[in-house]
Amino acid sequence: MRFLDVKTDYAFKKVFGSIESKNILIEFLNAIIYQNSNIKISDLTIVDPYTVPMLKGMKDTFVDVKAQLDNDTTVIIEMQVLHHEAFEQRILYNAAKNYSIQLNKSEEYHLLNPVIALTIVDFTMFDNEQVVNRFKLLEKETFINYSDDIELIFVELSKFHKTEDELQDIKDQWIYFIKNAGSLEYIPKNFNDQIKSALNIVNEANLTKDELEAQHKRKEFISIQKLAVLKAKNDGFEQGIEKGIEKGIEKGIEKGIEQGIEKEKLTIAQKSIQQGLDNTTIALITGLQEEQIELLRH
Repeated sequence: MRFLDVKTDYAFKKVFGSIESKNILIEFLNAIIYQNSNIKISDLTIVDPYTVPMLKGMKDTFVDVKAQLDNDTTVIIEMQVLHHEAFEQRILYNAAKNYSIQLNKSEEYHLLNPVIALTIVDFTMFDNEQVVNRFKLLEKETFINYSDDIELIFVELSKFHKTEDELQDIKDQWIYFIKNAGSLEYIPKNFNDQIKSALNIVNEANLTKDELEAQHKRKEFISIQKLAVLKAKNDGFEQGIEKGIEKGIEKGIEKGIEQGIEKEKLTIAQKSIQQGLDNTTIALITGLQEEQIELLRH
């Protein structure tokens, strides 16, 4: 058996954001968000379910799914494969925006319902060993809870190293599934039934030629972006060493890194323009200003 890489947008939305994904998503959210809680999701509505069989373009290196829970909580589930500039600010902004748009003019604040931003990343964000990190509003010294209305949850796949035999609970199984589905050759017998259902959804044997082609293009696009970022770092380091020999190692490395990264940003932007991406998306990927990108187009 061969399975799609769930970290790509096509497979991720097919598993978690399609019309038939409801029970899978309930099981996943209960495992990741509410595993050690008395709260359990029994029902939810997937907002704007993913039904398009083919992707029209290659706009982003992230994909999100939004669900309305039976307790009126909104959960935004996002899969992000590259750590772009201002990524943390975008996650917070997106959660705050979804919180604020609940009210119409003149409606009372007590009508606001909680928002949870669940972000799965294929890189390391925090300097600790925890795979799952949760953030909410607390008093700095005494940790008094101010509000549970906005919560940010991050799952860092890069910190998850358990093998199939080492998985301890349903949460481990889901994280293992997202990280490793693309390299599995069979459906593990001890997996939860909903994870087995998810693997059947991304089983290449059950997909059309067009669906497989869409997945291939997404993986290729993401690989190009990862290589571009890596090249920018390497070029910056090499140029930094050269400058360091001439003008002082410390200052030269810093300057060289900046120049290498800036040059590679322009290269990525030019390639993205050729791929048909819009200025806003390219700005998110590269950190360039939209005005700079518009100049590149001409």
